[in-house]
Amino acid sequence: MFQATTYSDDRVKSYELLIKQLDALTDGEKDEVAILSNASALLNQFLTDVNWVGFYVWKDDELVLGPFQGLPACIRIGYGKGVCGTAVKEKQTQRIADVHQFPGHIACDSASQSEIVVPILINDQVYGVLDIDSPNKNRFDETDQTYLEKFVAVLEKHLQ
Repeated sequence: MFQATTYSDDRVKSYELLIKQLDALTDGEKDEVAILSNASALLNQFLTDVNWVGFYVWKDDELVLGPFQGLPACIRIGYGKGVCGTAVKEKQTQRIADVHQFPGHIACDSASQSEIVVPILINDQVYGVLDIDSPNKNRFDETDQTYLEKFVAVLEKHLQ
């Protein structure tokens, strides 16, 4: 339904529609699990060439597995550990073309080749991360990063 294409204008329009759908889907909802569950399902439906889409939530000084789409995953990730923990430590998106070249990569799914992790910040405090894995190297580009960061901004608004 929302398959991204190779044409950059179409991808941008598709991402903009996706973000509008997330905003409408989460409007008025206060339950965090419901919001994150629908967000992961929406992304999983929209994105091509991904094998895991989900969230980790910051609890008791570590990331804890939240709603996701994909194979079973690591349940807890420490601060600064792997791509997700690094995104928390640096409070910056991590776009990794080849996870096997990332020092300290945590391999929850051996099929994953590339990854993007966007931190979720509420009032400049880490709430958690959006984590997306792909079985293809170099899957995520600047367009993905820009629009996934906008997607997370909508989530941040609804999670406050």
